[in-house]
Amino acid sequence: MKLLLTSGGVTNASIRQALVDLLGKPIAEATALCIPTAAYGHPWVGPGVRAWQFISGTSENPMVGLGWKSVGVLELTALPSLDEERWVPLVKETDVLLAGGGDVLYLSHWMRESGLAALLPTLSETVWVGLSAGSMVLTPEVGEDFIQWRPPSGDDSTLGLVDFSICPHLAPDGMPGNSMAEAEQWAAGIAGPGYAIDDQTAIQVVDGAVEVISEGQWKLVS
Repeated sequence: MKLLLTSGGVTNASIRQALVDLLGKPIAEATALCIPTAAYGHPWVGPGVRAWQFISGTSENPMVGLGWKSVGVLELTALPSLDEERWVPLVKETDVLLAGGGDVLYLSHWMRESGLAALLPTLSETVWVGLSAGSMVLTPEVGEDFIQWRPPSGDDSTLGLVDFSICPHLAPDGMPGNSMAEAEQWAAGIAGPGYAIDDQTAIQVVDGAVEVISEGQWKLVS
């Protein structure tokens, strides 16, 4: 799988070009499925207006509204009630999965429960574009600062498809988001390497090779 892990979506020309390069074709020729599930688990995000804004492509985070050939909705909480033949072929034939922000452990839980987590390693040509929690869910751990909801099992692990963690929404002191001091404090509590990235930054991962794409600020903080 090809990964484009963002803090704020496809927010600038550099991130957009990276997405086109990963797709191997223009966005207007690519099919997408959006995954809004993370929004429902976070008290500041959803359910409600923000989930709809993400699905409809009208949110302030550019992802769904980029001009795709087609866009569908993949709601993970619904998948356990469906036979796999109803949704697995759809995922396999889609060019890109757009994973929205919200609560990362809620998203991780439903990726496992739905079977999507087990399917991801088989999708060698699919592009995963994450927004905040949609990026963090693929890391080994998120750190206590980003835990709002816990699954019934109490398990706070994420999927570990990459070997680094992410602190999103890096921002200057006094601005909404996470300051560099807060990011460094977060990094002290995680076991492996961690990137602090702002909303103009993405981390691209292809075949294990990691590249930071940025028109903003970022730092490898641990």
